[in-house]
Order: sequence, then structure tokens, then C-alpha cells
Amino acid sequence: MEKVDLTMIAGDEVFEGVRAAFPVSSASGTAATAVVYMQLEPGAELPEHRDSAEELLLGLEGEVEAFVDGESGPLGEGQIAVVPPMAPHGLRNVGTEPARVLGFFGSATNVSTFTKPFGPEGVRVFVIGAPMTMAAPLEEAALPA
Repeated sequence: MEKVDLTMIAGDEVFEGVRAAFPVSSASGTAATAVVYMQLEPGAELPEHRDSAEELLLGLEGEVEAFVDGESGPLGEGQIAVVPPMAPHGLRNVGTEPARVLGFFGSATNVSTFTKPFGPEGVRVFVIGAPMTMAAPLEEAALPA
């Protein structure tokens, strides 16, 4: 049985104040699901993006505001937000303590496209899953005609 201990995951800082890890995906051997574990410091935001797979966001700890397809609202501890495939969405920690959120994807490999480029390379596209996580600017991610 494959198990993941979230208390042992530090994650990587993917945005200022946002740490994320993908402990379950096609890269770890799953066939149809993936998981993202996120930790957000007070005031930190996961910017707007779209995922190729449907995602369920589960609030684990803290005060989080979720944005999904033009609507926003609190995502409290034990609450789940449904994010349809390709719907623009993001998260913000609106509390004074760190927040934790778990995302469940309906696919073992997921492509995330961020609305605005970030970082020195202007990254917009992330591919989560086999054989490893990839990131690229949108122009380089497109296939030639």
C-alpha cells in the first residue's frame, strides 16, 4: 500500500509564501489520480491558473479564500471546492496563521497554465506527472504548426 505522510512534506516554494509538493501523480506510479499539497503563509496567493483535470480543493487548516471561475468565497477547514477542468482558479491565505490545502486531481498527469508569466524565465505552463515535473514559458510549450 502506498502511503503519504503530509507532516513530512516541506514542499518547494513555487511563489512567494506558497510551498507546494505533488506527492502522488503518474510520476509516483498512480494511473488515474494526482495530489498537490500546498502551504500558504499569511497574505500569500496561488495565482490564477487553469488545470487540464478536474480538481477538488480540501481546506485542511487556516483561513483561505478560493477563486473559481469568477466566484470567490471562503474555503474553511474540512470544506471542499470543486474546480472544473480548465476553469480559472486560485487561492489566497486571508488569515494571520499559515494555511494548508490539499488538491485532488481526476488525472495522474495534469497541465497547469498560469494566466500571467512569473519568474525570470516567464514560466506559465507546468506539467505534473510522469516522468517528472516540467515548467516552461507558454511560447516554448506550444507545438510547432
